[in-house]
Amino acid sequence: MKRRRRLLVLCPHPEHVAPGQRLKYEQYFDHFRANGIDVVVSPFMSLRMWNIVYAKGRLAEKVLWTLWGYLRRVYDLLRLRSFDGAYVFLWVTPFGPPLFESLACRLARSVVYDIDDLVFLAPPSRANRLIAPLKGRKKMEYLMRHAQQVIVCTPALEEVARRHNASVTDISSTINTDTYRPTGRYEGGRRLTIGWSGSHSTSKYLTLLEPVFAKLRIEHEFDVLVIGDPSFRFEREACEAIPWREATEVADLQRIDIGVYPLPDEPWVYGKSGLKALQYMALGIPTVATAIGANFRVIEDGVSGFLVRTEEEWVDRLRLLLTDAGTRARVGAGARERVERLYSVRANRDRYLSIVQRAIGAGDGRSPVAASEAARAASTGSLS
Repeated sequence: MKRRRRLLVLCPHPEHVAPGQRLKYEQYFDHFRANGIDVVVSPFMSLRMWNIVYAKGRLAEKVLWTLWGYLRRVYDLLRLRSFDGAYVFLWVTPFGPPLFESLACRLARSVVYDIDDLVFLAPPSRANRLIAPLKGRKKMEYLMRHAQQVIVCTPALEEVARRHNASVTDISSTINTDTYRPTGRYEGGRRLTIGWSGSHSTSKYLTLLEPVFAKLRIEHEFDVLVIGDPSFRFEREACEAIPWREATEVADLQRIDIGVYPLPDEPWVYGKSGLKALQYMALGIPTVATAIGANFRVIEDGVSGFLVRTEEEWVDRLRLLLTDAGTRARVGAGARERVERLYSVRANRDRYLSIVQRAIGAGDGRSPVAASEAARAASTGSLS
């Protein structure tokens, strides 16, 4: 009987809470287990720390839980050799130089590195600006260089990763289409809801649409729903803002008739995978998004959504969707079909599995760092 493999997942957040984890690798764990790979997850943050990390203040408690995270990582390093490989998401520890990353790469039998967005370019959160200079921006570069396999989620990020590693696979964030089911609610004659979903760190981009909504309200009645940042407010426009809840995530999204995904033209945006758009599209929600970055590959303009650049284009496409039920139905159906075919868990699960299997089954038992150093030494004739 073939021996089951063991994979240690080193990630920032607890399971089931962070979109960057839930809608990337976490949803493939059952598929890994069904194919002979036992998964053990070790988050840096406790659930308690996750609940306070973006809250203002509470510095002493944050420091305490950060120390807890570092102690947990020491324990992880001590047990790494008992696993067949490590799956690292973003970083091993958040601060300073890549010390823990270096130790993990040397101790692990193999490393798969999964990086989401151009996180090393992202602006700091409002709640934690003081610690932003302490964050280890070099950690991502180190892990990209020394992992056996690197997984990215956008073409822009793939270009960055390939400067450091030849074994790079671009897999977009994906959606479980068995859970995300369209309502098919496209009829006219009722008040529609324009919706946005995200977090407190990106809700500021929704303010780009306040003048758009003001122009639309001259002619049309509609509601605005904001999911994920309950403190969000426009300066003048009305909206309903609710927290994200795992138990009601899909039901909350299903309240949206038209999804919006505004983005500024900033360097780190080019690393974003279009996840918000994919969530709307999987539910058959017609979506209007900024024409930038990965949105060009996620949305076929006019077929599975709309891509816009100017305020006038935002007004025009949203007006069309507000007034034309047939267009909402056609674009919503096209969006659902595209997600099922290209961006669903079902369509991508074997790609994830093959990457992990290849990493766990490859090599001679040496760590990636040791193997790469040996290869370089051999190429120069200096290996004794």
